[in-house]
Amino acid sequence: MASGCCENKADELAELRERQRRILWAVLAINAVLFVVEFTVGWWARSTALLADSLDMLGDAFVYAFSLWVLQRGARWRARAALSKGLVQLGFGVVVLGQATWRAIEGSTPNAGAMGWMGLVALAGNTWAFYLLWRHRSDDLNMRSTWLCSRNDLVANTSVLGAAVLVAWLDSPWPDVAVGVAIALLFLRTAADVIADSRAELRAASKPSADDAHDDAAPSSTGA
Repeated sequence: MASGCCENKADELAELRERQRRILWAVLAINAVLFVVEFTVGWWARSTALLADSLDMLGDAFVYAFSLWVLQRGARWRARAALSKGLVQLGFGVVVLGQATWRAIEGSTPNAGAMGWMGLVALAGNTWAFYLLWRHRSDDLNMRSTWLCSRNDLVANTSVLGAAVLVAWLDSPWPDVAVGVAIALLFLRTAADVIADSRAELRAASKPSADDAHDDAAPSSTGA
């Protein structure tokens, strides 16, 4: 009876991991496409906010790739991946702050129309990704950190739209620069939260289990 119960639990876990894998591949594709499009438009439109948001997409694509890589691994590997995600977010926050500083000095006004249309496209894509991740946000630290990235995307996209309206209204680059800085600060805040959570989980998992020892010895297939 106990053996049958364990087998059922194992099957349920395998089914959960397979659902997570499909969703992570979907949101990885969404963010990769949005990064290419938004970075191109942001560069052409001279928009700090769009460039910052596109780097967020690239960072998220890395995040989802990390999440797929550790999906079938033990708790320590998932915590390590979450720590890596936090460090990626930290790095992009610093890069965006540097970009915002340069735009503030250079002082050119971005193309508000391009900002607005691109912001709407990005918001639609990230709303879809957020919907896909919603039901898995409490599965484990790996999926929670992934969902947090998606939630931040919606905030950033909405901010870009607001910046586009203000740039058009005021004919000034400062709303664009301000939103770029705000997105950078959001990166840094999320990075701090994810790094703190992953360090706590690493400490909790500091005593190796048999599964973790196997994970450390030889990488397993993720099905990706």
